[in-house]
Amino acid sequence: MNNNFTCPVPIPEYDKILLGHGSGGILSHKLFEQFIHPHISNNILDDLHDSAVFEINNKKFAFTTDSYVVQPIFFPGGDIGALAVNGTINDLAMAGAKPLFISVGLILEEGLGTDELSHIIQSMKRAADAAGVKIVTGDTKVVEKGKGDKIFINTSGIGVIEKGIDISPKNCKAGDVIILSGKIAEHGVAILSAREGLKFETTIKSDTAPLNKLVHEILNVSKNIHVLRDPTRGGLATTLNEIASSSITGMFIEEEKIPVDEEVRAACEILGLDPLYIANEGKLVAIAQREDADKILDAMYNNEFGRDTVVIGEVTSDNPGEVIMKTTIGTKRIVDMLSGEQLPRIC
Repeated sequence: MNNNFTCPVPIPEYDKILLGHGSGGILSHKLFEQFIHPHISNNILDDLHDSAVFEINNKKFAFTTDSYVVQPIFFPGGDIGALAVNGTINDLAMAGAKPLFISVGLILEEGLGTDELSHIIQSMKRAADAAGVKIVTGDTKVVEKGKGDKIFINTSGIGVIEKGIDISPKNCKAGDVIILSGKIAEHGVAILSAREGLKFETTIKSDTAPLNKLVHEILNVSKNIHVLRDPTRGGLATTLNEIASSSITGMFIEEEKIPVDEEVRAACEILGLDPLYIANEGKLVAIAQREDADKILDAMYNNEFGRDTVVIGEVTSDNPGEVIMKTTIGTKRIVDMLSGEQLPRIC
């Protein structure tokens, strides 16, 4: 997660951690800025990318880590195991890296069914095989019943970045197009549906998927892709705010161009949720030079995870650090970063 964000309005100080600090939004950024980053700052961490990018013997690598505490651990379209593997693969891919190896750390709660554990491990293996990566090391710990909510998973990954690829939120330029690889908010709504036992006309499934092959294909057709991000915690709105802040540019998007499945939209309306702020686990935002847009789009259409790709807006020199959206009724409004916690424990 990119934590490079300066809050435009004062945020109350807290002396204890709240659920909102895990939202990926303003509170998450303030937690990182105030209590974590100052103590561990260094030249690699300070780039604040989805992955750490560094060179060894003139070869560029990406390294990332993430922890998964989703509840429930099984949900329509996936489970905590596949989610963990895909999420780590995608963080590497967003740095333009080819993912190679993954580690897995398991924190198991006393009482977890061994059949559940086997299902999760097999799911991780299938996800890794589908992405062409290997799980090569790991660790297992067990905590007392009531102390772990069945299972928590940490995954770390390492990948290699080919020469000539330079992906960073800071590379965003006015005139670039903003490309979204498909329908948003499916993962978060799928988790909520499973957690609360909500019933809809059709089953809403998580979009969890590995995006490394999609990224490889678009980088093959264009070296003018400036930014890649997967809009996970905090959703599309928070991701675009992070990029705008990092690059000191403005983002202009059009609401009618942002694809949302009708079932997902209906669920959001019933529950009073905004799909712009709901997590996705199988979508990416690509910001690229306008002249390369057509060939990038063609490449994405030909990949199973990019068939609903659309251009949703452009980068501007106006309103630096802000996201402006043209609404479906023709007005314009500022789209802020997520300020609280819409859906806790979704990844």
